[in-house]
Amino acid sequence: MGLVAGRDKDPPSASRNYALVAVAMHDATVAAYHYKKRYARPAPEVDGAIGERADLSYPSEHAAIAAAGAEVLVELYDEAPAAEFREEAEKVGTARVNAGASRPSDVEAGLALGRAVAAKVLERARADGADRKWDGRVPGGAPEFYEAPPGSAAKPVQPLAGTWRPWVLRSGRELRPPPPPAFGTEGFEEQMRLTVRAKEQLTRAQEKAARFWAGGEGTPLPPGVWIQVVLESLKTEPLSTPQAARLFALLTVAMADAGVASWDAKYAYWYPRPESGIRDSGLYPGWKPLLATPFFPAYVSGHATYSGAAAEVLAYEFPDQKELWFARAQEAADSRVWGGIHWPIDGSEGLKMGHQIGRLVVERARRDDAAR
Repeated sequence: MGLVAGRDKDPPSASRNYALVAVAMHDATVAAYHYKKRYARPAPEVDGAIGERADLSYPSEHAAIAAAGAEVLVELYDEAPAAEFREEAEKVGTARVNAGASRPSDVEAGLALGRAVAAKVLERARADGADRKWDGRVPGGAPEFYEAPPGSAAKPVQPLAGTWRPWVLRSGRELRPPPPPAFGTEGFEEQMRLTVRAKEQLTRAQEKAARFWAGGEGTPLPPGVWIQVVLESLKTEPLSTPQAARLFALLTVAMADAGVASWDAKYAYWYPRPESGIRDSGLYPGWKPLLATPFFPAYVSGHATYSGAAAEVLAYEFPDQKELWFARAQEAADSRVWGGIHWPIDGSEGLKMGHQIGRLVVERARRDDAAR
């Protein structure tokens, strides 16, 4: 999340990278437990400083998880020295040995296994289309289409992200929503009235929610905000290592596909943001949003799509909290209107699409034998 925060705001790349790291760690976990059962090597007899002892220790799942995550990060974030990631993974293994929970050979096997898993994940990443180059073509300018906010010449963020290979969708356009109301139509004017009214009637609670969910530059971005929310909730809902690895793989895969699908819609329609659309209408002179306008089209809301997808996965994992997760997703979607950076239709259509993606991930999850 710190590496994401250190880069320019790029939500689809962030959600792609979160998923690649989480999937590598998940598959390393599954592989480690497979070989633990096969070799059935008893763990060291002496309890260590950590106050726990697993029944089986070879290979070390901690080392496998750490190495898998480290190797994926090495490729995704070349601004940080590769040696630092690898040293951190080795420290995880060393800590297990020092605590008396693993033997050196358990750790060595775990590190090797994690690296092998990461190689498979990176093989997929190199073929997902994320390295394609945009040709710079746009359908037109304001007022009908998106352009950078007033005073900015920033290029649109990731116009081709909707063409990247998803995990559970057949393609980014599979769930593409219908077109939003065109500029100057009665439907567009209704979206303007609702957006302006939302700011005029903004409550303190709504402003607080808008800022909480903002996920702007210098933060782990909207998918990272959801990861932070889940990490906080796990303080009272502790999971085993395999359960946690599976949860974050499902969550991040759902959000990665949400990023692809929402970016497909954004650049299929190039819909203007409220800051530009309201200005160009001439009906509300001087109107400004609460939050800074992002450098990509409005429809649909990526945050709403991420939120709907996340809520479905979390409702599946924690069914007694379904209403809570759905309410938080709705709040996250609404917060973009409260912040003045989205039209209401961006949130409603994005949330709907996100729920569909989340249900597809849950359908896949039900077939992975984790309930055995």
